[in-house]
Order: sequence, then structure tokens, then C-alpha cells
Amino acid sequence: MNETTPPADAPGRVILLTTSHRVAPGLLSWPAWQALHGADAVLCADATHPQLPYLREAGVRVEQASPTAQELVDACAGGRTVLVIATAEGDRPLTDGLARLAGSGRIAMPDLELLPASYDLPGARLLDLVQVMDQIRGECPWSSQQTHKGLAKYGIEEAYELVEAIEVGDRDELREELGDVLLQVVFHARIAEEDPESPFSVDDVAGGIVDKLIHRHPHVFGDDSADTPEDVKAHWLRTKAEEKQRSSVTEGIPLGQPGLALAAKLASRARTAGLEVTVPSGEGVGYELLALALRAEADGVDPEAALRVAARAYRDAVRAAERAGA
Repeated sequence: MNETTPPADAPGRVILLTTSHRVAPGLLSWPAWQALHGADAVLCADATHPQLPYLREAGVRVEQASPTAQELVDACAGGRTVLVIATAEGDRPLTDGLARLAGSGRIAMPDLELLPASYDLPGARLLDLVQVMDQIRGECPWSSQQTHKGLAKYGIEEAYELVEAIEVGDRDELREELGDVLLQVVFHARIAEEDPESPFSVDDVAGGIVDKLIHRHPHVFGDDSADTPEDVKAHWLRTKAEEKQRSSVTEGIPLGQPGLALAAKLASRARTAGLEVTVPSGEGVGYELLALALRAEADGVDPEAALRVAARAYRDAVRAAERAGA
């Protein structure tokens, strides 16, 4: 409560307190707790608001009320501070009403303050994605029947569409395609939760990649040092070799990927390992393409990306021929 009595015509103060549903209830900022304990009245329209039990436990008296803008202004008369806890749906009618009153110029308005009591951390919307995916998996007739094998083709398609967005340089398309790829990860993880023998969740997926990144970056999370990208790559390859215990540098290379990419990956592994490899010779376009792919990789060129650039040029030539013949 205020220590001194303000003038009867003092306009007072309105505090709109907002919280994030992605942060555990009760975990509020210190300024928020100060405002809650110092307000003359604390109002909330939602009787089931998740913060209320914790506020009551902390000794904050909350009144369930949905005041109009004029009623709220009147409640602040005499210099009183009224704090309104925003509901999950927002309090648009109230804030719009306050804006209209302020714009009229006919009323002495109380000071208005928006006070965030809890903030979303970076990545908080990922929690929303997991929640939405869980609901879709349970309620959508199509999604509820999908399997890892059934979704595999979509993962390939989305990866190619992401590459296309990167190469074209379309930022909006890039953001959308990254979302589509992320959906595949969350979808597969949600399906994996239902496996009767070896279930795992999206948290297990995230935890695994976090552990891998920390282990393979000792120059960031440990005592090692790396001053150049080459040093970083050496760290990565060394720790990866220790983890995998592979008998051949070719292990782990998916043979189902496009041919040019496959040839380039094999060449990269061999070159990194310092192997002198005799390139097989033979008749036919396959061996010619292999030689071109190996030459491109040695020159630091991605043969798959280079062919896509040339293919787009050919597509444009096809369209030009179509227009000419129309």
C-alpha cells in the first residue's frame, strides 16, 4: 500500500501484467513480484489462470473481475495502482477501450505500463510445435496412421526443397522450408514415442545432438584450441572416429543418395584420410561422370550443385524453345 495519501484527483496507474505459458507458473520476474505486492488491487478475468494458485500462495490477493476501460480508470482514482493480469486470450477489448479514452483527450488517464512477468527463451516456440504435433498425431485421421517408412519420401522431398530455397536465395522460402524439415524431425520423434520395444522422444533426439555437438567441439566446451576452420574439422573428424570405431572411411556414407553426391562424398573421405586411390576405369557414361565428379571434388566444387545450376540453365532453354515454337 502507498505510504502517503495522494491527492483525490490523482489519476493513478494501470499495470498490465503479461506472462508466457511456455514458462512454468510462478516463475515471475522480481519487478513483477514487486508490482503484485505493491498494487492497491490485482484483477484477473480468468478464474482458472495458471498463475493464480502461486500468487495466492505468495500472499497476493487476486480479484476475479473483467472491468471496462472506464471502470478501470475510475478504480485508479486517488492515485491508486491497479494491476491487471492478462489472460491467455489477451485483453484486447480492455486495451482498445483504454486507447480510445486516452485519444479522446477528455479524461485524465492513469499512467499505463506493460510489465512482462515472464519471457520466452530462444527456441520457446519449439514447445508449441511439439504440443501441436502431439495433438495432430492423436486426432488427425491421416497423421495418426503414419509410420517412419511412410514418411521417408517426404523427408527426402523437403530436404531437396530446402536446398532449392538456399540456391535460389529466397529468404521467405528458406524460412518455410526449414519449418517443413523441422516438422519431419518432430513428426518422426512423435511416432517413435509409440514404439513398443525402443521408444524415444523429441527430447531424446535433442539431447543426443546436444551431447554430440559438445563432444565434437572441445575447442568451445573444453580445453582444446582451434584457430582455423581446418583445426575445427580436424577436431570433428578425430572425435567422430573415436565415437564410431569404423573399419573403413566409407562406412556411414548412404549409397542411396544421388550419384554425383555419392562420388564426391567418397572422394572427400578418401582425400581426408590421405589415401592414394586408383580410380576404376571402364566403358560408358557412368565412369565418365565418376571422373568428372572426382575432379570437381578435388577442385572444391560440389558436382551435384554444379549440375543443378546447369540443369536450371537447360530448363530456361527449354522454356525459350517452347515460347519460340508457340
